[in-house]
Amino acid sequence: MVECGKGRLETGGGGNGAITGNAEAGAEVFASSSCSNCHTLEAAGATGTVGPSLDVKKPSEALVIDRVTNGLNGMPAYPQLDEQQIADVAAYIAASTQK
Repeated sequence: MVECGKGRLETGGGGNGAITGNAEAGAEVFASSSCSNCHTLEAAGATGTVGPSLDVKKPSEALVIDRVTNGLNGMPAYPQLDEQQIADVAAYIAASTQK
């Protein structure tokens, strides 16, 4: 789970209309978007092996935002997610893996 004080991560630059990701909401996005079908993430109880283990790769929040938005190689983009949901799942993954 997300540690105290690590529940909200700001994406973008310093409060100039930047979206702030909420890691708790991101846990729900991770689950509802079937991220666990492909990725391993201990915090989510996810054991997928198609994509990289997020626990091993420890992607930055910015990288998660880029991959979910644009996709790359076998990772599809998720246009059904809005910017807030993408920021939330990025905050969740970053908070869960960069301890």
